[in-house]
Amino acid sequence: MNRLSSLRVVMTAATLAGLASLPPRADAQTPPPAVPPAPANAPAAAAGPRGGCQGLPSHAALKAALVTATQAETSGLNNHMWATVVNRDGVVCAVVFSGTHRGAQWPGSRVISAQKANTANAFSLDASSSSNGSGQAKGLALATANLYSAVQPGGSLYGLQHSNPVDTDAAYEAGGSTAFGTSGDPMFNRAVGGVNVFGGGLGLYAGGGRLVGGVGVSGDTSCADHFIAWRVRQALNLDFLAGVGGVSGDATRPDNIVFDITDNPAGGSGLSKGGFGHPKCLNTGDPSSLPAVR
Repeated sequence: MNRLSSLRVVMTAATLAGLASLPPRADAQTPPPAVPPAPANAPAAAAGPRGGCQGLPSHAALKAALVTATQAETSGLNNHMWATVVNRDGVVCAVVFSGTHRGAQWPGSRVISAQKANTANAFSLDASSSSNGSGQAKGLALATANLYSAVQPGGSLYGLQHSNPVDTDAAYEAGGSTAFGTSGDPMFNRAVGGVNVFGGGLGLYAGGGRLVGGVGVSGDTSCADHFIAWRVRQALNLDFLAGVGGVSGDATRPDNIVFDITDNPAGGSGLSKGGFGHPKCLNTGDPSSLPAVR
C-alpha cells in the first residue's frame, strides 16, 4: 500500500470515530421511553371542572330557573337572557339561554353573563373568611351591581373593571358557536375570568351561608339583569344569605341593588350616598319587591 492510500485509510477511520462520538440529532426517530403502568390502587383522574360542581345546578336546572325568572320579571326591555354559573374556583359549570335558540337573545351577553358570575364569586366571602382577627365574621356578599360606583374615576376601586380580563380562548375556542348555551358550551369546564361592574351577578350561598360560586345573568338592562339573577338564585335554592354581611342596608336582601346615586354638580357619573350605588335604568323595577333571602 502506497503512502497516499495509507493516509486515506487513516483519515476515514478518524472521521468515522468522530461521527460516532457526536450526540444524536434532535430530530432522530428514537422510540419514547416506556411508561410504567399505573399502580392498581392509583386514584382515577378527576372528572369535571376542578373544584367540582357538587351542589351547583345542572344545565337543565339552570335553564329551567332562567326561563321561570325571565317570565316572572318584566322590567327593563323584557328580553330573553343568558345565564352562567361558576364554582368557587371560577370554573364554569353551566351556560344556558332562555329563548328558542342562541340568537334569540343578545349574543354578546353570553360572555358577559360569565364575567358577572366570575365577579360575584371572586369578590364575595362567607364566614369562613374570618380567622386570627381578620376577615369578615359574617361574610360579605357583593353583587356586581354594588361595584358600579366604586369603580368610577375617583372611586375606591377604580380600575377593578380592567383586572382579570376574559380568556377569549376559553370563551370561544372549542366546540364552535353551535354549542353556545348547550351542555357542550366551550366555556364549560374553563375559567373564563373577566370582571363586570353593573347589575346581574350574585354570589351563590348554600345552607348555613356557605359561598359555593356565582351566577351571572345578561341580556337586558343592567337593572333587569340583577332582578332576574335574583330570581334565578332563589329558584336554585342557593340564596341562604340570612345573616351574611352586605352593603345594601337591607338585612333581608344584603346584596341587593342600591339606587342612591344623585347628580354630581361637577359632572360625571353621579354621586352614590353609600358608595355602592347603581344608576337606574329604563323601566326599572322596585328592589324591595324582590324575595327576601333565606
